Amino acid sequence: MHLNPIGNMSLIQQKRTQRRLLKHHLPLFALSAACGAALYFTRPYPDVLSRACFAMAYPALALLVFTLLVGPWKILRKEQTPVSSDLRRDAGIWAGILSILHSVIGQFVHLRGRPWLYYVYDQKEHHSIPIRYDLFGLANYTGAFSVVLAIALLATSNDWSLRALGTPRWKQLQRWNYVAFALAAVHSIAYQMIEKQRPPFVATVVVCIGMALWLQIAGLVSRRSRISGRS
Repeated sequence: MHLNPIGNMSLIQQKRTQRRLLKHHLPLFALSAACGAALYFTRPYPDVLSRACFAMAYPALALLVFTLLVGPWKILRKEQTPVSSDLRRDAGIWAGILSILHSVIGQFVHLRGRPWLYYVYDQKEHHSIPIRYDLFGLANYTGAFSVVLAIALLATSNDWSLRALGTPRWKQLQRWNYVAFALAAVHSIAYQMIEKQRPPFVATVVVCIGMALWLQIAGLVSRRSRISGRS
């Protein structure tokens, strides 16, 4: 009996993909859709774009934060932390998808037909520096840069990129997720202030950001103490 290593690898990969679809992608899709629908149909905004943009913002932030919780949680539980976790990667994929959709729709919410004014002042305002440097500009620039990073991370969140780049380079690229989170955090807080959101939504953003920071710090401290204990 002859074994076909390529065929065996293909079968293993196929089973892994099916498992990820059933255990990760379908639940993540269902959860994102349920949260998005609840936000969409309960908001008092009069138009579809504003509702859709709002409905995607909070699930996107929650999933982004979740990707930052998986690693530290395993460290605190003294579990193995693989280079690439399927759950973290799949959650990141949905965070990226929702972030991109939120950003694209968001370009048409506040300034209908003039999306460039999200980033530069209107000529009628006669600013010596045309680039927006107010709170509105800060919110939009941080959001835009965060989405650019999300696109790069989404495009490389696959086994082919991991093999092509190699583990060190791939891991270095994926660490930009921390920068994407920092930018998204500033974007979220700024828009809470701009739109004067209600306390429950402000609390949601604060809790999400706080959880990510707390677990990241706790995981870092635990890892360093473990390393120092071995030396």
